[in-house]
Amino acid sequence: MTLMDKELNSPLSSRVLACPVQGKWTSFQLVDELGSGEPYAGLAYEVTDSEGQKYTGRLDATGNGKVDNHFAGPIALTLDQMYQGTEELYKDLQTRPHYPLKITELQVRAEQTRYLNNNATRTKDNPAQACADEYYQVEVRHLVEYVAHLPPEVYRHYPVSSGPAKIMGKHGQLGVALMPQKHTVLEVRPLRALRPMLSTGSEFCALNLYQLALMATLSYCPFGQQPEDQPVKTKTVSFPLQPSVGNWFGDALAKFDELWRVDSTQTNAYYPLYEEVPYSKRLEIVPFDPTLYPVNDPKLREDQEHPAKIHFLDDRKLGVEATDTQAFITHNDELILISVRGTYELVADGLRDADAFQVPFEDTDSKVHRGFYEAAQKAYGFAVKYLDKFYAGQKLLICGHSLGGAVALLLSEMLRRSPEGYDIQLYTYGAPRAGDANFAKGAAPLVHYRMVNHNDPVPSVPGTWMNTKAKVFGSGLALTFVNVPLGLSVFVAGITNWTGEPYEHHGTLRHFMPVEFGRKAQSSILWEPGCDTITQHAACSVALQQKNGLPDRPGLLTQVFSAGNHLMAGGYIPACWATLRRWQEAQESRRSLVTEREFEWIESALIGITQQLRDKCRDLLARPDAYVRAHEQAIGAINREVDKVHTTRTRLATLRYMSVSQKDVYGQLSEQPERLADNLPRWQAHPQNQVVEQLAMAPSSGSDSTQTASIYGHTIGAPHTLDIDSIV
Repeated sequence: MTLMDKELNSPLSSRVLACPVQGKWTSFQLVDELGSGEPYAGLAYEVTDSEGQKYTGRLDATGNGKVDNHFAGPIALTLDQMYQGTEELYKDLQTRPHYPLKITELQVRAEQTRYLNNNATRTKDNPAQACADEYYQVEVRHLVEYVAHLPPEVYRHYPVSSGPAKIMGKHGQLGVALMPQKHTVLEVRPLRALRPMLSTGSEFCALNLYQLALMATLSYCPFGQQPEDQPVKTKTVSFPLQPSVGNWFGDALAKFDELWRVDSTQTNAYYPLYEEVPYSKRLEIVPFDPTLYPVNDPKLREDQEHPAKIHFLDDRKLGVEATDTQAFITHNDELILISVRGTYELVADGLRDADAFQVPFEDTDSKVHRGFYEAAQKAYGFAVKYLDKFYAGQKLLICGHSLGGAVALLLSEMLRRSPEGYDIQLYTYGAPRAGDANFAKGAAPLVHYRMVNHNDPVPSVPGTWMNTKAKVFGSGLALTFVNVPLGLSVFVAGITNWTGEPYEHHGTLRHFMPVEFGRKAQSSILWEPGCDTITQHAACSVALQQKNGLPDRPGLLTQVFSAGNHLMAGGYIPACWATLRRWQEAQESRRSLVTEREFEWIESALIGITQQLRDKCRDLLARPDAYVRAHEQAIGAINREVDKVHTTRTRLATLRYMSVSQKDVYGQLSEQPERLADNLPRWQAHPQNQVVEQLAMAPSSGSDSTQTASIYGHTIGAPHTLDIDSIV
């Protein structure tokens, strides 16, 4: 081989040909969207010229840098120095055992900058353009080597996808290409993200009630990872499907897109309250890079890790051992969010709902619903694998709707009992009962807020007629009340814990009750009634008849299909949204949660119910002694219910004078008013949150003697209609 051959075959970076022209200069400046270069002052940069020669330096106090005497042609600029600071967040992300992140100094600086436009759209004008020969809008990913953990690109008014970028691309150079003999200004997009605002305090708050209702609904969506085939053989993955869990946390919120659809059939927009945070504080979807992370190697086949496998449990198609459970999990440095899906597929989920035979819970004397427990065990294995990787003392926020609420309860208690000592807060929506009285007592330390939306029938199950050995628990008794609002009119002994029924609710109840005064006047309250007359009735307007000693009641699925109150997108989310707005209004105007008009209306109904309970008891006691002895339990239960209704009236009276604090509305976030001040206006600016909605407002003053008006929220006697395909 000749000397010339050796020279031509040597690496580009180690040879210099005689023909290229040297003596060129290129200058550049990094600026933020305000045109200031100060955020990037002092950053180390590296430049590679057309002949592979490298030049290093640091940006000055105005974000400027310059390379003199380089070879002719464009140069490639990178700022790839790893973060070397002391901030714990970034140090922990860089050194964590699983999926350590290649965080650069440039990334940290970009996370500290802010958008010029509140909606994060790119600016068209920047003061720094005035002194630029060339002007480009770039992102951190364009200037560093490792990008799998960075957000997807967004549009740019001044891209670098043509011209010198193509020239440098032929040489495989990393970085942004700059033309010689010119001053180029690079506007670096702030590295910010949106995340749903959540309180990590243990107290109940309207914010978490609403936000976690959205997250519970999102659990019905797929993960949405592309490609779907596993193992993943591509070098990257994406999340284009909307709505999907992956798109929410791995794509859109990372790009600052304000999402609102958590159900593919949803037409009304319910926006979460988002806060703008540094990108590293978002709710994370882990990166995928087979070159950087050996666990992503497709050669591992079924053992390969990828985002869908880590963040999403889909146990619907895993053979005979499948429990048809679905859940997702994500986290940041403050909290870990777990959401469990509710009833979705009619056959699989319906069978699990109906599998109400009780089995021992863990190593305790408690008994729980077998179908729910099997699903919770699958969810527990999934959650523990994630926690083993990413738990670092964060608060665990867990949520679920319907079946998912019952599974989430058992999962939460399993996690609470583990030696790690997890700090857990649970919100459930329309959840059926999952365990017996011993379970509810043993799980008392678990912080659990249980919401029931008006006449949702599902929280009344499983009842004794659903248990495999139902006849053991007695006959039950159905009572019908008259001349009171239909929302309070049905009381069923068969679905309450009168005679030692094996299932009991856990958690602190929050009951959403619309109050309709007339055709044009309605409001709503969220409260804890305390009596079974309100909280355990069925969603029907006629008395339940007894048949063969048990209530003649349709099956669980039939009830769901006839009760729109149980749906999330059509029932719980609107109720939670109305509650949040009502509580915001009450807090801002320093008004109590229940107005005089609402108190008088509900008080009158409760008085009527109390009288009818007493009349029924007197009627039973007036019958022959043998009949009375046969119904002693029912008579005792009615008397206890009278006492509970009295307790409910007392609670209602208390609410008349109870003011709403900012902590009631926003929880722990009330201690950080600057976070609320920075982010609430974004939510309030949406037209959907400015519309006059009666259920979200206190009622106008005045009286209405219509005591038989429905608090159902629809015409009295009108059937509930439901498209089965829209079940969420």
